[in-house]
Amino acid sequence: MPSNPASTPERLGDKLTIETPEQTSLEFSIAGIGSRFLAIAIDTLIQTTIVAAMLPFAFFLPRPSPYGPWIVAAGLLVFFLVYYGYFFAFESLWNGQTPGKRIIRIRVIKDDGRPVQAIDSVARNLLRIVDQLPVLYAIGIVTVLLSPKSKRLGDFVAGTIVVHERTLEDMKPVWDSVPREDGLKLGSERLAPEDLALIEAFLNRRSALAADVRYQTADQIVLRLRPKLQIPAGISLRNEELLEAIASERRSSAKYS
Repeated sequence: MPSNPASTPERLGDKLTIETPEQTSLEFSIAGIGSRFLAIAIDTLIQTTIVAAMLPFAFFLPRPSPYGPWIVAAGLLVFFLVYYGYFFAFESLWNGQTPGKRIIRIRVIKDDGRPVQAIDSVARNLLRIVDQLPVLYAIGIVTVLLSPKSKRLGDFVAGTIVVHERTLEDMKPVWDSVPREDGLKLGSERLAPEDLALIEAFLNRRSALAADVRYQTADQIVLRLRPKLQIPAGISLRNEELLEAIASERRSSAKYS
């Protein structure tokens, strides 16, 4: 499976459906202004707490000080890192999520369904400086309301979109999982939500695929995900059965992280 698929997104209501070159569909629910506002409110509270915790250190600085301009510059740098670096760091390390997004269960992804990269996070979050104008994200709110995909300016620049996560229970598969060998662990907890959504999409739609396309698609998905998994040597399951076992293991043990 290509690591950078040329997918075609199509929005249906508040859903984003992405048809991949492997003839499987990934469906995402687009996050609206309400859930995004709650997430940013939580993140802002965390940022404010961090700044408040650092303020007492300012009282220990000598006054007057010959290093006054440098102290002011350092303060501005800290402010920038807390209020903008916070988003860069978390979205890059947490696969498109900040603490606020994780609590509200929304995530930033690329328009074609791929995980967001560090450069994407930098681009979308630098535009927060504009989206925040004149106060309280006024430009960002107007842009989200006018955009058919609820995008703010940063999302347009970075080619990203914010979507709701779904638990494995919410996905309601139409397939019956094969019984797994006792004690077999495949490491499904290492997979990203996008990986699990791809598996579910294939399992739900495979009956509509031609036999050769169906087997090839299963092979490509396993080839893509194998480095993230712990697949025992000599396992007897076919690739399609292996995907069923992976989804079944994750469904029985956890929700999307």
